[in-house]
Parts: sequence; structure tokens; C-alpha cells
Amino acid sequence: MSEIDERHPAITPRRVKFDWADTPLHWIPGEPVATHFINVLHLLLPAGERWFVHVYKQTLPLVEDDERLYREVKGFMGQEAVHAYSHQGVLDRQMLARGLDPRPLTLRIEWMFKRLLGDRSPLPGISRRRWLHVRIGVIAGIEHYTAALGQWILDARELDEAGADPTMMDLLRWHGAEEVEHRSVAFDVYEHVAGRYWMRFVAFFLGVLAMPLMVYAGAVYLCRADPTLKGVRPRIRDYRRAVRRGLFPSNRFMVDAARAYLRRDYHPSRECSTQRALDYLAVSPAARAAGHRAS
Repeated sequence: MSEIDERHPAITPRRVKFDWADTPLHWIPGEPVATHFINVLHLLLPAGERWFVHVYKQTLPLVEDDERLYREVKGFMGQEAVHAYSHQGVLDRQMLARGLDPRPLTLRIEWMFKRLLGDRSPLPGISRRRWLHVRIGVIAGIEHYTAALGQWILDARELDEAGADPTMMDLLRWHGAEEVEHRSVAFDVYEHVAGRYWMRFVAFFLGVLAMPLMVYAGAVYLCRADPTLKGVRPRIRDYRRAVRRGLFPSNRFMVDAARAYLRRDYHPSRECSTQRALDYLAVSPAARAAGHRAS
């Protein structure tokens, strides 16, 4: 058995499909608030990952001198495009079909990525090229967290024990496994194009500090828009209860991930496990079906 290259595994898009016909609105039984805390991912990811692809289309000419990195960026873009499409399916065919309309909030999220993080810097005096470097740094920081969360969801047996819907779990774990698989690409792109530690530090906080607020605001919206919930509003104790049950990562987990990324000697290949990701992809119903279609 050949040894896995943790830094440079093969990165190939898997054209997965999911059927949401039997997935209930509250796909963690008896846990509508915890369900919606995780459902915030479906609000953020389609717009966010389309933005990743948009930024990297501008980045490709800057990595043409490194053939392997160029090839990995193309694979990364392909995987992210499928991620965006797959999570959009939850919004269009799982939430809307059950009376929860996410579009008022997803339109605002689209605006944020297109305007605040668009091609023109919102700050005066920053050149277009420097702004591109900042956005590449933001993506590197976000990708560190998506890989850490990908590893978390692969290992979150408590969700299975709580009876979480298997199709939703397959979506989350397939996506998480691919985030682990391509976890080095965004960081290697940043190092190749910009490479300054201070900018990596600043870009990380630009991309990540808003995360807790966005998760809470998204959960508030989903609970308010949920036709089966009357006056329910997520509270801090709801979050803490979900963490205690193992249904959601803790603040400690998020802080530890930040500390790892901000080390000067950090590299994603030393975090998470490609083997763990590949082990799941080998049994994922959606990934296996995509492999059969491709063959």
C-alpha cells in the first residue's frame, strides 16, 4: 500500500447528487435549534464557495509557474463548485419544499461576497493586486477552518447516535472529507502569491472574526422563518447544550484551531488526516454513486 502524501493528494471533483425527498426539516430528531445552527452552513457555503472560485480564476495566472500548484488549484475549484451546487440543493429542495424560505438572507449573503469582498477594495488606497492578495489570505484562513470542521464532522459519532438524517450526514461528511483532502491548496497559493505573515494574520481575522456572529444571526433567521417553530429564538444555552451533546463544535475547538493557524511554522498538511477523509469517501453513498457514474 503506497504512503499517502498529506500535502499533495490527488484532488478530483466528485459529481455527487443527493435526494432530499425523505429528509425532514429538523434532521436531528427533537433538536430544531441545533439543526438550524448547522443549517447556517447551507446559507453561507453556496455564495462563499462561488466566491472562492471567482477569486481563484483571477489567481490562476499567478501560479502558472508552478505546474503542480496550478493543477491543484484547478482541482480545488472543481470541488468547490460541486460543494456550492450541493448545498444550494438543500436550500432549494429541502428547506423551500418544507415551507422555510432562506432567500431573504441568502440574498444578503450574496451581496456581502459580491460587494464587500468583490473585485474592488472597499477600503481606499489599496491597489487591486494587493486586494487580491488579501482575499487569497482570507480564503486560506477560511479553508483552515473548513478542514478542521471537516475532520470534526467525520468523527462526530454523537450526531449518528442522535438519529441525524443519513442523507444530510453524507452531504456534510463528503464535503468535510474533501475539505480535508484539499486543505493545503489555499495556504500554498497564499504562500506562493503573497507569503507575508502579517498579511496572513490580518486576513485571517478579517475572514474569521465575523463567523460567530454570522452563525448566530443565521440561526436566528432560520428559527424565525421555520413554519413549525413559534417564537423560538436560539439562546446561548441552546448552543451550550448542543456542544455538551457533541452536536456542535465548542468555542474551545474554534480557539484551538485559530491558535494552530497563527503559528509561524503552520502548514495544513500537519493538521487533520487525508487517510481518514479517503476512508469515508470510499464508503460515502454519494461519492460511490458518483464514481460509478464517472466510470
